[in-house]
Amino acid sequence: MGNWKPLSPQEEAVIVHKATERPYSGELLYNKAKGTYVCKRCGAKLYRSEDKFDSHCGWPSFDDEIPGAVKRVPDPDGYRTEIVCASCGAHLGHVFSGEHLTQKNLRHCVNSISMAFIPDEKVAYFAGGCFWGVEYYLEKIPGVKSVVSGFMGGSKKDPGYYDVIKGNTGHLETVAVTYDPSKVDYETLAKTFFEIHDPTQEGRQGPDVGAQYQSAVFYNNAAEKATVQKLIDRLRRNGYDVKTRLIGASAFYKAEDYHQDYYERHRKQPYCHGFVDRFKEKN
Repeated sequence: MGNWKPLSPQEEAVIVHKATERPYSGELLYNKAKGTYVCKRCGAKLYRSEDKFDSHCGWPSFDDEIPGAVKRVPDPDGYRTEIVCASCGAHLGHVFSGEHLTQKNLRHCVNSISMAFIPDEKVAYFAGGCFWGVEYYLEKIPGVKSVVSGFMGGSKKDPGYYDVIKGNTGHLETVAVTYDPSKVDYETLAKTFFEIHDPTQEGRQGPDVGAQYQSAVFYNNAAEKATVQKLIDRLRRNGYDVKTRLIGASAFYKAEDYHQDYYERHRKQPYCHGFVDRFKEKN
């Protein structure tokens, strides 16, 4: 119905047939990140992270909901009140009052499996040659909150710049892009990344030569990987022999302070990065 998400058997048991997940088993129970909890089935916004609290009951607890998001229904057991998504009727859990656990004196006891979590901020990782230039362009995108230059993909713990340039740690010069997903999506960031560096170069970027300058995207999950692969496929159809590697994200190590916001601080322009519309369909 509508744009409802297909449910797994476990999700259907709770969301449709009103089962209860085992206490202390839900993946959102201990989540303390800032963001919004949404209905797993229809995506409607249900709760904000600032209303979540630890009730020690074994399920995520909230003392308030987003106005109009949750509907209360008398439970068939005759003494509890069920809560469901006001948009699609998905079973969430039950609501209790009078426990004096918070000042609002209310507890929405919600199954983790009934919800998905959308963080206020996400982080994407891109390696496209010297991190100075990649940082310079990506931090200008509306919705990007910060870009940090650093290193990813190698074997040495907490490497410094002079460790990496020796070429034996396996790290790539990488930027960590913190962004607000309500203002800019991952595909926009990845597309811009391919437009500000030359993804057809192997082990170098312009005049910078070395393994640490390899073009790569460090993906956090399967969705990011699929998005980048889709963009690479488009570039190849446009005739670009893309050398960009797709690598699972690993530990990110921030580079020394003198590498951060290098071009802004020195009032210079990138020497090996620039915008090229590589996604324009060729005739």
